[in-house]
Amino acid sequence: MPRVRNNAPGAIVLQAGAEPSPGYRLRRLRGRGGFAEVWEADSPNGPPVALKFMLSSNASTTAREVRSMQSFMAMNHPHLVKTNGVWSIPGYIVIDMELAEATLLDLMLVYHNDLGQEIDPPLLCLYMWQVAEALDFLNARRHNLDSRKVGFQHGDVKPNNVLLVGDQAKLTDHGLATPTHGSNTPCPRQGTREYAAPEVFAGYYSDTSDQFSLAVTYHVLRTGTFPFPPPPETLSRNFARPAADLCLVTEPERQPLNR
Repeated sequence: MPRVRNNAPGAIVLQAGAEPSPGYRLRRLRGRGGFAEVWEADSPNGPPVALKFMLSSNASTTAREVRSMQSFMAMNHPHLVKTNGVWSIPGYIVIDMELAEATLLDLMLVYHNDLGQEIDPPLLCLYMWQVAEALDFLNARRHNLDSRKVGFQHGDVKPNNVLLVGDQAKLTDHGLATPTHGSNTPCPRQGTREYAAPEVFAGYYSDTSDQFSLAVTYHVLRTGTFPFPPPPETLSRNFARPAADLCLVTEPERQPLNR
């Protein structure tokens, strides 16, 4: 994946030793996607943190995104990654988060590549239960937003958005989180399509969209494969996935995954 570059006037070059904000010094790159990088960094008043840099170019969009992400700072749950602060600098939105050791994707690769086996099912089930607890908390319409009680659909549940902090699995990356007021909510942006629920392709979230993505996440971590063929690059209006192929998991696992 190429480096995230930003040509906005005054945008900082993300590299070890850079100081993107007062008191923060970048140590090393920890992860990279198409529109963001995550760096380990020294912080002004405590232990090292993770700084996520999201590309930003439009001032009004940036302000809206910062407000949305700041709404997560008040949420306190043992299986949601703690957000310490959100702010903007030229060219980027910066999110200060607790630092993790690895992602569940990293753990799966260690098991597959170094140990030649799948993740131990009891351990995987423990981590999935912890993420499910975070999703139940997030999805419930109990959060205050603009004087209303809303839930949030995370919108991008997948193995590399689950971090390991000590012996705890914690859900992260709330950039696509969408407030929900009812059972169907328009979703302005899709997350990772291989993990997306069927209704997302039709342009909306349901109350169980994140749960669908969690089931796909379990299958990927358990088997190293997706239960569906990849969706085509261009989707037709009547696109529908085939039924999930769960032949690689045991019979007791199939019932909850199908549900």
